Amino acid sequence: MAKLTSQAQDFSRWYNELVQQADLADHAPVRGCMIIKAYGYALWENMHSALDDMFKETGHQNVYFPLFIPESFMKKEAEHVEGFAPECAVVTHGGGKELEEPLYIRPTSETIIWDTYRTWIQSYRDLPLLYNQWANVVRWEMRTRLFLRTTEFLWQEGHTAHATKDEALEETRRMLEVYRTFSEEWMALPVLQGVKTESEKFAGAVDTYCIEAMMRDARALQAGTSHFLGQNFAKAFDVMFQDEDGGRQHVWATSWGVSTRLIGAMIMGHGDQKGLRLPPKLAPHQVVIVPIYKADDDKAKVLTAADAMVAELKDAGLRVKLDDRDNLRPGFKFNEWEMRGVPVRVELGPKDLEKEQVVIARRDTLEKEFIPRGALKGRAVALMDEIQRNLFDQAKAYRDENTHRVDTWEEFESHTKGDGGSGFLVAHWDGTAETEEKIKDMTKATIRCIPLDNPQEDGTCVLTGNPSKERVVFAKAY
Repeated sequence: MAKLTSQAQDFSRWYNELVQQADLADHAPVRGCMIIKAYGYALWENMHSALDDMFKETGHQNVYFPLFIPESFMKKEAEHVEGFAPECAVVTHGGGKELEEPLYIRPTSETIIWDTYRTWIQSYRDLPLLYNQWANVVRWEMRTRLFLRTTEFLWQEGHTAHATKDEALEETRRMLEVYRTFSEEWMALPVLQGVKTESEKFAGAVDTYCIEAMMRDARALQAGTSHFLGQNFAKAFDVMFQDEDGGRQHVWATSWGVSTRLIGAMIMGHGDQKGLRLPPKLAPHQVVIVPIYKADDDKAKVLTAADAMVAELKDAGLRVKLDDRDNLRPGFKFNEWEMRGVPVRVELGPKDLEKEQVVIARRDTLEKEFIPRGALKGRAVALMDEIQRNLFDQAKAYRDENTHRVDTWEEFESHTKGDGGSGFLVAHWDGTAETEEKIKDMTKATIRCIPLDNPQEDGTCVLTGNPSKERVVFAKAY
């Protein structure tokens, strides 16, 4: 197995090598598309399952809408179509004939869903509609990278309809909190919650709320978004309802989504020079057992004991893999499972059987410990929580070390010079799109968010010196 490029030397190359060496994904024949391999898809399935449960716990149901969207639908919300036009793929022919109306391959589903909601919503009794769909989307990206930014990717998109502004805002913030919980408690990645600036918000939204994570190269990654759409799409598609007083009102809306880029976030948020370090809650295999033997007599004894361990750990609710491949040396297996990020490795050989012990290796710390055979079940279960918590604590410590309060332009430039990450730069901004764009052009750092519950403090813009009432978070980002 080839050694990974050093993160310090070339983080991007390290990432690309790891995605393929860990057997997560491969490049597709179509430029910018990816083939998600079994191990990578198992990660997505675990994410899907956890998030789906969380959505249903908050009252949402799953639906499915078509992949193809009539061009006329896309053009009904002007800001929306303008924002997505450069990324859209359009079908002009079908069945050997030119289509009467071009069809957009779904970049997002607001338009087709709100055209449908017009027929589903007549009265306040029909509200709220709390729907989500798991789907694929296509956005014609120019610069692609496996999981992070591909032409086609998998995601979920929630689309809800409400009778009042307050209900819609509450929904927007509720789903942002769901994403924060998932990121921190399942992915073990700490995130900032905030609102995007006018320049960075979703096309067609009134406000875009987001969670921002920091990767191990001190760059930011937008890990999820929740949009308050106001009545923009309801007005564009004439979606109205009769209220309790008999009046006619436009519906209030939200949309929210996360995608397979979360797999990229886990890779870059936790990975090291030996490969992936997967949070136990999402790892396809939480424990791998590697039997070690040379003689055939030893093989039978070791494998019998290993099989008993598999059954015992599965009975404890753990996802266990027995690596009994005869054609590979134990050392190769150790390296492979470290590359693939399995949280716990159990080693078992003839001498261990004699001593009634096993060897446990943790992926997060690379530490080994010898424990009595009878203690395996309890220790393995306990390690799941320990490793999950440790990965979060390490990621948070790294983020804290790379978060800087910046008051002068000289400081700002010193953090953003070169091609590396900048960390989170907490600085005053004068609130203008012109200054935001100028800072981006000069440093490649963008405003990642205006944090929720941001403390108000008088200050001066880090670039212009104009008055400012609060700090925002800048960073170089993916």
